[in-house]
Amino acid sequence: MTVQLLTPEGMFQPVPYHHVAIGTGTRQVHVAGQIARDAKGNPVATGDLTGQVVQALHNTALGLNGAGASFADVVRLRFFVTRWSPEKADAFMAGVERAADELGIPRPLPPLSLIGIDYLFEPDVLVEVEAFAVLD
Repeated sequence: MTVQLLTPEGMFQPVPYHHVAIGTGTRQVHVAGQIARDAKGNPVATGDLTGQVVQALHNTALGLNGAGASFADVVRLRFFVTRWSPEKADAFMAGVERAADELGIPRPLPPLSLIGIDYLFEPDVLVEVEAFAVLD
């Protein structure tokens, strides 16, 4: 396996993700800009953070699969969420959990960052996903 996920002893727990990923492959896959749009560019789950997380992760999976990768190859995820506040954590994690089994997202998750921002490029977009994977 090209990706090893771990949380060394002494690192903050519990969190729903690993703190460290070791990628031993040589081919990198970067998927970015994944939002809640369908294949025709139509908005999905307008106003619903949970639904937008699900759709953005589905789109991320399509990008990974197109490069011959899956979430098992991901060494890092990055989420941008508009107008973030701690009260949104449950809705955000509900979207991750809803997509995890269907898409084969490992749990605990790969290392991830959730970055709160004022807005994304269009007002209906609540979340954007980036994934970084390693293949051998």
